[in-house]
Amino acid sequence: MDLSEPEFNPSTREFGCEQNLLSRPDGSATFIQGNTNVLAGVYGPAEVKVSKEIYDRATLEVLIQPKIGMPGVPERAREQCVRETCEAALLSSLHPRSSLTLILQEIHDDGSLLACCLNAACMALMDAGLPMSCLFCGITCVISSEGQIITDPTSQQEKESRAQMTFAIDSIEKRVMMTSTKGAISVQELQEAIALSQRASERIFQFYRDSVRRRYSKLQ
Repeated sequence: MDLSEPEFNPSTREFGCEQNLLSRPDGSATFIQGNTNVLAGVYGPAEVKVSKEIYDRATLEVLIQPKIGMPGVPERAREQCVRETCEAALLSSLHPRSSLTLILQEIHDDGSLLACCLNAACMALMDAGLPMSCLFCGITCVISSEGQIITDPTSQQEKESRAQMTFAIDSIEKRVMMTSTKGAISVQELQEAIALSQRASERIFQFYRDSVRRRYSKLQ
């Protein structure tokens, strides 16, 4: 497992990642942010049911399993965010009339769970060798009661915050691919949170590169 220390953002926790750790999926990865951990598995391209078939691109299904119990409304909302991000990044037109399934299993939630799901999803898609126009990462920010913006918050920081935002950032232009917000946020706070998230994304993309480089250097 690869670990790296925070470089420029004091509120960013340690990252950890391991790819290709499951034998049945076509691609898999686990991603760790502090004590938050998500396991991802990708299946496909495979045959798709006629009722779900799309003639010009692959059909993507995203399933999120909570740590305990059955999926509920929060999981469905996260599934939609992850699916929209993956659909924007994947070159699904190269696999028309086929099925892609992404399953995310919550191992532990200590804050920034949606961001961790996005990061685990990207690493699993990379491991599956699926063609993408860009990589992406997830960044969660909260605004404390004092107005401070904190990136990669813990669950305690999320509970004490007055607003929460998660952004999916692309690796090429650092543009925002998806936004999920909760609470009252001013335009200025939103702009500041996006700028901080774009800065934080540089470190995550560097972690992606270092993690993959270390993996393949071991195979040589």
